[in-house]
Amino acid sequence: MCGIVGYIGSKPVVPILLDGLAKLEYRGYDSAGIAVLTETGIEVEKSVGKLAVLAEKLAHHAPQGTLGIGHTRWATHGRPSDINSHPHTDCAEKFAVVHNGIIENFQKLKEWLAANGHTFRSETDTEVLPHLVEHFYQGDLLAAVREVVKHIEGSYALGIICQDEPDKIVAVRKDSPLVVGLGQGENFIASDIPAILSHTRDTYILNDGEMVLLTANEVKVFDQQGQEINKEVFRVHWDVEAAEKGGYPHFMLKEIHEQPKALRDTLSGRLATDNSRVLLEELQMTPEEVKQIKKIFITACGTAYHAGIVGKYVIEDLARIPVEVDIASEFRYRNPIIDQDTLVVVISQSGETADTLAALREAKNRGARVLAVTNVVGSSVAREANWVIYTWAGPEIAVASTKAYTTQLVVMYLLGLYLAQQRGTLTQEQIREVVTALRELPAQVEAILGREEEIKGFVQKYAHCEDVFFLGRSIDYAVAMEGSLKLKEISYIHAEAYAAGELKHGTLALIVEGILVLALATQMDVFDKMVSNIKEVKARDASVVGITFEGEEELAKSVDEVIYIPRTHKLTSAVLTVVPLQLIAYYVAVARGCDVDKPRNLAKSVTVE
Repeated sequence: MCGIVGYIGSKPVVPILLDGLAKLEYRGYDSAGIAVLTETGIEVEKSVGKLAVLAEKLAHHAPQGTLGIGHTRWATHGRPSDINSHPHTDCAEKFAVVHNGIIENFQKLKEWLAANGHTFRSETDTEVLPHLVEHFYQGDLLAAVREVVKHIEGSYALGIICQDEPDKIVAVRKDSPLVVGLGQGENFIASDIPAILSHTRDTYILNDGEMVLLTANEVKVFDQQGQEINKEVFRVHWDVEAAEKGGYPHFMLKEIHEQPKALRDTLSGRLATDNSRVLLEELQMTPEEVKQIKKIFITACGTAYHAGIVGKYVIEDLARIPVEVDIASEFRYRNPIIDQDTLVVVISQSGETADTLAALREAKNRGARVLAVTNVVGSSVAREANWVIYTWAGPEIAVASTKAYTTQLVVMYLLGLYLAQQRGTLTQEQIREVVTALRELPAQVEAILGREEEIKGFVQKYAHCEDVFFLGRSIDYAVAMEGSLKLKEISYIHAEAYAAGELKHGTLALIVEGILVLALATQMDVFDKMVSNIKEVKARDASVVGITFEGEEELAKSVDEVIYIPRTHKLTSAVLTVVPLQLIAYYVAVARGCDVDKPRNLAKSVTVE
């Protein structure tokens, strides 16, 4: 997830671009750059690092012009560097492009363009775009961009300028946000409203496939067929702080709602179009290397550790390799039994978690190969691991992780299927069943979010509770652990997760009238046993909220409330089950007046032991 901004008008463009990028830096902060149309052509300035590095550079030399585009980057293809930073230009530097998204077929396009004489400088997928514009340009920038989008696959929000058409910006979007700001004698584009809110409150919110032509005095919007359309002006009434949150009261709620996109981005390009297999080209493991793996360790902290527990269920079920999950701070101190036949998987949203990084180094010192799962390109774990699978969740601002967790789960499924494919432990039909379930997840999460008001409504009954228990069996128990963590870290309610079968071994002593129990019941092979456990806590006068699949009406007879989720594969249920738990934690914390985004005593990235 990156941030883009553009301006055309009569004012000096550099201060406007820098101000807009500062409002978008939450979307990416590993590099930044601008392209300004000057009297002598397009001048590009860009730097690796946070926006302040670019601002310092521009303080000594700022291009002079009144038209330009800017970008703040969250690296996807290519590590953070000056050369990989946006904007990118063509061979003759007559076109400049900023891009938010992923071009899935960039490698084929790059090879084709190179064969046609184009020279590339960076490692990015984005650089194919200005070269494509150059290739198709015949004196009309809008027409050239229209031709370009016919040839690209993936997600994108693009801003493009041309030296030979110094009075225009062309922009287009598909699966990545883009807004147009409408001014007097000036117009704007941006990834998000905060970037332009100090200049105008009148906007167009572009839909997928829509393309826009901006001049200083006019904005024209076109549909996918190239027909001009009339857009309704959206008047922004939020204050600046609210706008940074996209109109949501908290970043956490915004990030919960960003999960469908984060899941789509993480799955993008990794599922065969016919759902026959997963494609993890970044691993490049041979079948022999995979078969050499005798054991897998997964190590992580906090929410990432819970994703690892789900990973254990998934990998053992699909690939039939024994998996052990360890808290990273324990792993490095307990003399783990690992060697060259061990694969160690480390999971870290930031890629800088101190204990996880130490565990990675300990594993390598003992001869193990290490696979990193992280959200940050170029992070320490990404640099030091043998292989990396990136989650494309985009930056998380709230301390309580939501979209990072669900994208980590998706990577666990992808990894499990990849290993199963290499080892031949699943039939083609079984692979297709899980891959199909993965492809359906984003839409199913959207469906759950569509029932948010229903969840919000019954939460009010339980916000006063001081003790909450989460119960589950099999993979539901792993999700219960994450649900418990979410509730305790932002609402400060004492919450515990238990394997439901353990109730008789001590836990029932804590169940009394007024206790709230959240019971997860999505695993059909143990469904009857789970219902029996629920009846045990109901017999002790606890209040029980059940979560199960649509159509499982039997559960309603044994609980006080039921939250239904769409049906999916038994393993992929973890992604769907956790979303109601995230919403419950959020609305309970709000009802109790807690600081949702910044809970007490906690920080987003733990970079000390």
